[in-house]
Amino acid sequence: MNRIEARFARLQQDGQKALIVYVGAGDPNLESTRQLALAFDRAGVDILELGVPFSDPLADGLVNQLAAQRGLESGTTPPRLFETVAAIRRESQLPIVFYVYFNLMHRCGVAKFIADAARAGVDGLLVLDLPLEEADTYEQLMRDAGLCAIWLVAPTTPDARIATIVKRGTGFIYYVSREGVTGMQVKVAGNLADRVALIRKHTSLPIAIGFGISNPAQAREVAFAADGAVVGSAVVNQIARLGNSPDLVPSLEAFVKSLADGIKSG
Repeated sequence: MNRIEARFARLQQDGQKALIVYVGAGDPNLESTRQLALAFDRAGVDILELGVPFSDPLADGLVNQLAAQRGLESGTTPPRLFETVAAIRRESQLPIVFYVYFNLMHRCGVAKFIADAARAGVDGLLVLDLPLEEADTYEQLMRDAGLCAIWLVAPTTPDARIATIVKRGTGFIYYVSREGVTGMQVKVAGNLADRVALIRKHTSLPIAIGFGISNPAQAREVAFAADGAVVGSAVVNQIARLGNSPDLVPSLEAFVKSLADGIKSG
């Protein structure tokens, strides 16, 4: 069983919800990414999303765009990121998802990218800009490699389209709680329960909600409505503030633990 599937199965058995944390890989450098991954594992994170730095991150707000820029400036490339994941794997079995743009995979060679990701210890890919209609080869390669192909559902996705998307997903479904790009919000969307119920009509896969969750109370509220919460920009913003400070890892570990504690006690 894939690590993502195994983690959700364990959480369901324990009556718990998932905390999924996103960071930009290589921000401020890949050694920090490795250390943060291990710290997040200690803090109670269930799945780590690593944003693969890309020069045109069209689905991301300013906070994550700048993280991608810093990742590129630190010399983060797919081969170096695969080495970092392999280093994490020597100490942790925390499920890892790459948040990646298809153009980058295409440039590397899709089959090679997927094979290298699986070999390094990646568990799933969330490809931001690959339409379902063009994903047959990608999905077959993912199945062959044992990786989860994670798909997004948006607030504007029609019911019929939701049914089509979720049938193709593995691991979990990522529900984007707001229209637009990533970024912190003052409050979560008010119709989450209804949207999650609509998605559940079509799938038994776990549903995680992301985009805009920035504190423990919001994470708990969102996790209550679904199977997990994704926190990204709020974490990335603190990485940007602390940079190469020696406080980076302990500060982020404490913040992420507050998110995990909020979800697990909710």
